Amino acid sequence: MVKKFLVLLQNEFQGYNGIKLQKDIMAGITVAAVALPLALAFGVSSGADAQAGLITAVIAGLVIGSLSGGFYQISGPTGAMAAILMSIVASQGMQGVFLATFLAGLFLLIAGIFRLGALTSFIPAPVITGFTSGIAIIIALGQVDNLFGVHSEGSNVIEKMASYQELGFSPATATWLMGLLVILGLVFYPKSWNQKIPGSLVLIILCTAVMMLFDLPIATVGRIPQTLIGEQRLHLGFTLKELQAVLMPAISIALLGMVESLLCGASAGRMANQPLDSNQELVAQGIGNLILPFFGGIPATAAIARTSVALKSGAQTRLAGIVHALVLFLSMILLGPIMSQIPMPALAGVLIVTAWRMNEWHTIRELFAKRNWAAISLFLLTMICTVVFDLSIAIVIGVIGGCIFFIWKSAAITISVDRIDWARMNLPQTEKLKNWSVVYISGPLFFMSAEKLKSTLAGLQEHDGIIFSMRGVPNIDLTAIGVLDDFQAQAAKRNQLVIYTSLQPDVKKQLAHLWQDDQRKEHATVAHALANLHAYYEEN
Repeated sequence: MVKKFLVLLQNEFQGYNGIKLQKDIMAGITVAAVALPLALAFGVSSGADAQAGLITAVIAGLVIGSLSGGFYQISGPTGAMAAILMSIVASQGMQGVFLATFLAGLFLLIAGIFRLGALTSFIPAPVITGFTSGIAIIIALGQVDNLFGVHSEGSNVIEKMASYQELGFSPATATWLMGLLVILGLVFYPKSWNQKIPGSLVLIILCTAVMMLFDLPIATVGRIPQTLIGEQRLHLGFTLKELQAVLMPAISIALLGMVESLLCGASAGRMANQPLDSNQELVAQGIGNLILPFFGGIPATAAIARTSVALKSGAQTRLAGIVHALVLFLSMILLGPIMSQIPMPALAGVLIVTAWRMNEWHTIRELFAKRNWAAISLFLLTMICTVVFDLSIAIVIGVIGGCIFFIWKSAAITISVDRIDWARMNLPQTEKLKNWSVVYISGPLFFMSAEKLKSTLAGLQEHDGIIFSMRGVPNIDLTAIGVLDDFQAQAAKRNQLVIYTSLQPDVKKQLAHLWQDDQRKEHATVAHALANLHAYYEEN
């Protein structure tokens, strides 16, 4: 893997010059402008603080960006990850978050070393769309407190929403007005302007200026220490009990980190016309998340929004991601006191719009337009499970649901029974074959379709002979073979002849014992079987 990574770097920086460096610097600055408000917002929404979000963006940009499997990958805190962290903070505190991040980093590193990057391909697309929408719902509902200036309690969004009934819901006018204006501002912000300066950054700057000028009674981000080492961070000396308590959250973080990073890389790789080295990306994500907790950072993963901005801004190499991290660090050092005045409803507005845009609306509309009920059911099931339970449970349920739908769909077979059409076969009618029928079967014959086959065969006892046409049967299992064995045994007692035609190679191999004593019982096609039968009965 090390050799492969060195070759990747060599190819990436081949022919590097001052013009490319200039493009990387400009792209890095542009990405930093997009990442700054998001890093603050995701840090706060996770249950940590704004500094944790900035530390994560800086360290991830430097470490993960340097080791990434694709030069275009820009990593940092994400909304999806923040949605998971809320419940961990509520139940385990920040030390629980740091420990879960460390474990998740270890899992990701192991996954990369053992080349498990292809595992995400086993997750059905509707499941990915479903948990993305579920996470968007969690993010949006998690910002109700900050948007309206109210207070809730609970370890997850459902408990928080339910707590308003007991605690009351009295929105602060100045707070919700500012949040609403930010949401509307982002919705109507011209796309052409957004390419030059992000709307979220403009609106947060304006809201911060209003706060500093008028000293409104609105909650702010609070003090941002001007250092990369947070006051709260992971300390060595944790116990086995503490590790067990965060094991499942760590698995959720690792799963989400894997899915987000590799999906981001797949999408960005098409944009850059350079495929992602998925296993190297997992190694990079693993090392980054192993280091982050010791600085006070929260889990990081590659983010499609920042990655696409980097590519559109002309990023040439991974230096763009490193520049973006350095710009964020300078912002923390130089602008910390000003950023501490950022109003919480402004960040809430940014997050709510981000959550809305996270949804894969094109895919969702296509699902419902095509009325693909299996895919719609998977999407809704995963979305609900993500909100009610957590990501790891939602993905497991979604994958199991996908397997069930696949098996159910695979079980669908078509069986039709037709009398012999001698005219179509271009053969003269043979009186001795008058009471014969052809059974056409299409679809896999296995335990779930065996009962339909059995019930069809039960109605064929009065026929003198049966010709099975099985061109459309790709495979057969022992249960279905047993049904055919039983039918043929009973047919022999009735002096009923059974012939098999048009068999696929694997199916023919498994059914060969049914005609080994009589070569007339297996033929290439129905027409071939009828021609042989006609000749046989004419001679006899």
